Amino acid sequence: MTGAPSAIVARDLSRRFGAFTAVDRVSFEVEQGEIFGYLGANGAGKSTTIRMLIGLLAPTGGAATVAGHDVATAPDAVKASIGYMSQKFSLYLDLPVMENLLFFGAAYGLSGQALRRRAEELLERVDLAGQGGVTTGDLPGGLRQRLALASSLLHRPRLVFLDEPTAGVDPVARRVFWRLIRELAAEGTTVFVTTHYLDEAEYCRRIGLMVDGKLVALDTPEGLKRTWVPDRVLVARGRGLTGAAGALRRAPGVKAVAPFGAALHVRVDAARLDAPAVAAVLAAAGAVAPEVEEAAPSLEDVFLAVVDRATPEVAP
Repeated sequence: MTGAPSAIVARDLSRRFGAFTAVDRVSFEVEQGEIFGYLGANGAGKSTTIRMLIGLLAPTGGAATVAGHDVATAPDAVKASIGYMSQKFSLYLDLPVMENLLFFGAAYGLSGQALRRRAEELLERVDLAGQGGVTTGDLPGGLRQRLALASSLLHRPRLVFLDEPTAGVDPVARRVFWRLIRELAAEGTTVFVTTHYLDEAEYCRRIGLMVDGKLVALDTPEGLKRTWVPDRVLVARGRGLTGAAGALRRAPGVKAVAPFGAALHVRVDAARLDAPAVAAVLAAAGAVAPEVEEAAPSLEDVFLAVVDRATPEVAP
């Protein structure tokens, strides 16, 4: 991408807690200026990986470098080189917005007018100009997240870690936040981000998918779709779909059936089933006036396929 050394290199990175392996021999590289998405269900190992990469948790196996520093032997150098926005809001709710930025800027070694100018610049960048005197706890959730992002950027890091940055905020706030992330990447900042919102992951250049502590897939969004969802994807809508889903799963040529809101996403063998055939199966099973149409695979389809392939079958 840039020809420069990778911003992050992980080789067989592992973390065990007693007999439990939270991260199991994970290997990947993140290039400079890349938006790298790290996805998985709760407990998959995403946050544990981040904690190792930012120097907060020592690995129990493997190795990693971040911004050229070894996470095991130089954790303080790692911390000084990166920005980090934790999953839980970590600024002081009882402090005004500007005071929070000044406090955390001082922790990065900034001071005086240079720090205040940088704080004002970032407040304008995240659309919080003029809000410096507002008590942080009075901000809506989406604005708090933007403030947390500003705090992580005070010392101009070239690499930022964002752990579930849009959790719990509304769709409009999420779009604004991702606009900021894309702007940072366009300026050369490397962004390592975890998210539960798979529609957001479409903005990432590459995505790693974690299942039970293992990195089981790594590619661009389009590459993941080609590899993991080569089948025809159909969307079924109508009444009575839940009751008819079992019969559809048993139909020859059906690879998977998953609920998506009030609809069903159905993966089928394109040589054996099409939309009218699936509608007929649903109608015969009791669905009322089912409508079925072909759709492009989504990252949700990918995620379900990855989890299904990675989860061992349990004998009855």
